[in-house]
Amino acid sequence: MAATDGDPGLFGPSSVTWQAHGDPMMWVAGVRALYLQALHPRAVRGVMQNSDFRHDAWGRLMRTAGFVGTTTYGTTEAAERAGARVRKIHRMLGATDPETGERYGVDEPALLLWVHCAEIGSYLHVLRRSGFPLTDAHADRYLAEHRHSARLVGLDPASVPGNRAELAAYFARVRPELEAGAEAHEVDDFLLRPPVHPLLVPARELLWRRVASLAYDSLPPYAHQLYGRPAPPPATVTRRLRATGTLLRRVPARLRWQLPPKHILRAMARLGPAARPAPYKIGRQAAILDRPGEGAAD
Repeated sequence: MAATDGDPGLFGPSSVTWQAHGDPMMWVAGVRALYLQALHPRAVRGVMQNSDFRHDAWGRLMRTAGFVGTTTYGTTEAAERAGARVRKIHRMLGATDPETGERYGVDEPALLLWVHCAEIGSYLHVLRRSGFPLTDAHADRYLAEHRHSARLVGLDPASVPGNRAELAAYFARVRPELEAGAEAHEVDDFLLRPPVHPLLVPARELLWRRVASLAYDSLPPYAHQLYGRPAPPPATVTRRLRATGTLLRRVPARLRWQLPPKHILRAMARLGPAARPAPYKIGRQAAILDRPGEGAAD
C-alpha cells in the first residue's frame, strides 16, 4: 500500500500551489518570468556577472525548475535545504554597476523581491490566462502561499505581496526602475535563439521559438515597449495561450511527470495516490481551506 502519512512539505496537497504547479503551462510561465526579470537592470546584472548564462542557460533553467519542484512537492526538510543553498550562494555574490562603480550584493531584499514577484506573478498570469481554473480568491491564496517560498530565499514574508492588489501595487511602484539594457537584450537574444546542437536547430525553430514567442507576447504592455518589439492584440495572445494549454493538458499527466527529476511522482509515492495534483481539486480544496482552523497559514 502506498504511504499516506508522509511529510506534506512546504505547501501540501491542500494548497493551490500543489495543484497549479503540476500544470504543463508552467514552462511557458517560466520563460515569461525570465523576460520580465531581465528588465530590472540591477537584478539582471547580478545574473550576468555571476554565472555563465550565455553558455549554461539551459542548466540555469533546469536548476530553477528543480528549485520550484523541490519547494512545491518535496519534504519540508528538502525545501529548507534548497532554500539554505540559495541563500548561501547569494551571500557570496555581488555585482558592479558599470556606470557608477557601485558594488552591491545580489541578495539585496529589493532585488530578491523583484525576482520573486516577477516569477510568481508570471506563473499566476500564464496559468489563469491559459484556462487553468483559478478564481480571484484562488489567485489571492496562491500569492499568500508563496510568502513561504519568499522566506526560503531570504525575504521577510511580511514584505512580500500576498494578494493581487498588493502585487499590482508593487509592479506599479517598481515600474520606473525598469529598462531594457544590454543585459536584458542578451537574455532576449538567448531566449529567441538558444544555443543547441546543429541537429537540433530545426526543432528549436519549430518548437522552442513558439514557446518563447508565446511567453514574450504574454508580457505586460510596458515590457513590450521596453524591449521595443510589439505583441499581437491581447485577445489573440489569450487565444494562443488557451489553445496551447488545451493541447499540452491532453498529454497524459503520468507521461509528463516521468521527466526528471520526477518531483510529483515522488510526492505521490510518499503521500499516497490522493496527493495527485489536478485542476479539478482547486475548488474542492479551497473550500476546505476556507473552513475555520483548517489549511495552511498565510
